[in-house]
Amino acid sequence: MRAVIYEVRDNIATLTLNRPASLNALNLAMIDDLRAASARAAFDPAVRAVVVRGAGEHFMAGGDLKWFREQLAVPTQERQPQFEAMIAAVHASVLSLKGMDKPVIAAVHGAVAGFGLSLMLAADLVVAADNAYFTLAYCHIALSPDGGSTWSLPRQVGLKQAMEIALLGDRFDAARARELGLINRVVPLAELPGETLKLAQRLAAGPAEALARTKALLNGSLGNSLAAQLLAEQRAFATCGVQADFAEGLNAFFEKRKPVFGKS
Repeated sequence: MRAVIYEVRDNIATLTLNRPASLNALNLAMIDDLRAASARAAFDPAVRAVVVRGAGEHFMAGGDLKWFREQLAVPTQERQPQFEAMIAAVHASVLSLKGMDKPVIAAVHGAVAGFGLSLMLAADLVVAADNAYFTLAYCHIALSPDGGSTWSLPRQVGLKQAMEIALLGDRFDAARARELGLINRVVPLAELPGETLKLAQRLAAGPAEALARTKALLNGSLGNSLAAQLLAEQRAFATCGVQADFAEGLNAFFEKRKPVFGKS
């Protein structure tokens, strides 16, 4: 059984974390599968939007603590490079999701803890069920965070709130996550699949090049000066302006109809 199931339907790739009996805790098999699935989605020309979700009752409860406990038997001089290699593999998935041209939606419910929260933060949009709860949690087992959360959190909630989330590891609910700006929408648990699908369909039907350039502009903005960002916008705008989707958008506007993007 795959630890991450990869499916494509109607130009939407769905990556399902598939260890429900273990609350989708991250183990070595899931690390490998998630890395392969995220890279596959990034380079699949048929994919125009990506959804990351969890099977069972939770999104992800963090790392597999049973596996971590087993590593205590490994000598420390061997354990450190082993952990570094493992985290490098974990980070490959984050880079794929954050850097791919396609918009990524995380659909979260139940536990969103540890790397589960980091993985959610790597998505472009988040739809959360009203039963979702969040905690970075690393401090409770004397680890520092991974998965890019120390990069994402200060940019999304500010440094002081990021410090509180990371240093205290407290648990908070979906309403608080929305208030902090960590998620976009909160829906009843039963409506999570349908609401996520509607959002993914809307993105998949959008102008792919324009959405890709917009995602890249926003992700790069905080590291740019105003002059550099204006230049990036200039180049992106000009690139979008020679795409077939631009002509379709204009024609649809003047013909008073809904545009159909993605036509050759």
